[in-house]
Amino acid sequence: MTARILVPTAFLTLLALAVAVPGLLTGVDPLSADPLGALTPPGGAHWFGSDHLGRDVLSRVVYGARHSLSIGVTATAVAVTSGILLGLAAGLSPKWLDEALARSFDVLSTLPELLLALLVIAITGPGTVNVIFAIAIAQIPNYARVIRAQTFVVRHAGYVEQAVTFGRSRAVITAQHVLPNVLGPIPVLATIGLGQAVIGASGLSFLGMGPQPPAAEWGAMLAEARNYLRVAWWEALFPGAAITLTVICLTVIGRRLQHRFEGRTP
Repeated sequence: MTARILVPTAFLTLLALAVAVPGLLTGVDPLSADPLGALTPPGGAHWFGSDHLGRDVLSRVVYGARHSLSIGVTATAVAVTSGILLGLAAGLSPKWLDEALARSFDVLSTLPELLLALLVIAITGPGTVNVIFAIAIAQIPNYARVIRAQTFVVRHAGYVEQAVTFGRSRAVITAQHVLPNVLGPIPVLATIGLGQAVIGASGLSFLGMGPQPPAAEWGAMLAEARNYLRVAWWEALFPGAAITLTVICLTVIGRRLQHRFEGRTP
């Protein structure tokens, strides 16, 4: 394994550890405030410094991974599942229904994901569950369009036509022959889509629509830190770096998977 893939893998493993057992990485309570130690620069007492309430930034970044990544992973899982079902429905449906679903996917795909998520939030209201729902809806067309296209290819394959000739039911053909053969691109799309979901979750939280203070979440931390950039750069730097590195590492892993899927790497 080259360093180009080893470093992102190691960083994502560290993030997974932060989500599962954050206490192993820091023993400081992320909600514990110390007004007398507010805006302390990075140093021995606080490796990443302290924020405007005297809370340890390192601890908040570590615990914030649970919120940011949980929202991203859940939203991606919902989007992938819904996209697969809708894509299959479109690819296997009569022409009129396929056209209706395809045009719906096209319309939703023309809207920027964050804008579409904001529209959903405007209807459903703020909150963690609604943020997950909003991000998932914004990402569904990405998966549904790919599955629809793959379904068109697979449904005309020789082994599917042979199964029809043998009298297999539509449900059996879909479950045993179509579905397993249309899922190839999904791990690639989901890995890259997870990075986009993390950005979306952080962006919505930055706007005050995700987990509410004092919860430690990377986007919410950036929102709180924006008023202290001149006097405490570290309060915004480290949660911002966490978001950036997470997205970069997921994208690198996703591109690696894409190359392997396309047969361009051993």
